Amino acid sequence: MRPERLDPYAYLRPKKKFPPVWCAGCGIGIVLGAIIRAIDRTGWSRDEIAMISGIGCSGRMPVYVDLNTMHTTHGRALAFATGLKLARPEMHVIVVMGDGDALAIGGNHFIHAARRNIGLTAIVINNSIYGMTGGQYSPTTPENALATTAPLGHIEPPFRIDALAEAAGAAFVARSTVYHTRELDRLIEMALRKKGFSVVEAVSYCHTTFGRLNKLGSPVEMMQQLKDNSIPLERAKELPPEALAGKVVRGVLVDRDIPEYTERYRRLIEMAQSQARGGGAHGTAH
Repeated sequence: MRPERLDPYAYLRPKKKFPPVWCAGCGIGIVLGAIIRAIDRTGWSRDEIAMISGIGCSGRMPVYVDLNTMHTTHGRALAFATGLKLARPEMHVIVVMGDGDALAIGGNHFIHAARRNIGLTAIVINNSIYGMTGGQYSPTTPENALATTAPLGHIEPPFRIDALAEAAGAAFVARSTVYHTRELDRLIEMALRKKGFSVVEAVSYCHTTFGRLNKLGSPVEMMQQLKDNSIPLERAKELPPEALAGKVVRGVLVDRDIPEYTERYRRLIEMAQSQARGGGAHGTAH
């Protein structure tokens, strides 16, 4: 039986890498806690799990966990993770990215990982800005919001992460916020267990850049805004579109069964090997 209480130190490197680099009040540590709780409930061995990240505030997360980890280059976390999953398909691979890392320089990798439906769990921490490098606008910065590269207001519409992932072919897409911690870790657990490319958008905040520039108040006040401005999917379905303007819709947004890429790739290899041995196997790797 698994212990009733989680020992977080079983998954962390407290004697080597702490304290974390994140600002006091940052939501990224909350996402890390949700990931650890989700992993713990799966019962998987740490040796079976890999965490991959790119560059940015969220990119530091693998530094703190006692798992197989890679801290990779900007925007390339999904590319590294794809290589790992193809080489070691039995591994459970978690990819942690910020909105800029995942959708700007990493946008091509994001849509093609979803198109292939490769068995990765992508956790996108969406704080609507580039926090570490000075507050530049990102692909999810809201229209009219202020950023250091948009001092008069942002004029571009933001990406909807859920719509992009669904259109590209992801098997599972969900969204929650760093306020709704228990919901967030349950959604991450569902994503971990789902076969195929899974995306969890964790809506967070950056009070040191986005919050200051847009005069949104303290971390506590911004957390309250996440609570007040979000709505469960079940309630959202009952409301007209205009009532959802500016709201964060939380829950499982996409859940579908699609053939997973590494399994099809393995069958393709077996087919090629059979033909090379003169087995005469023909057909396609469905």
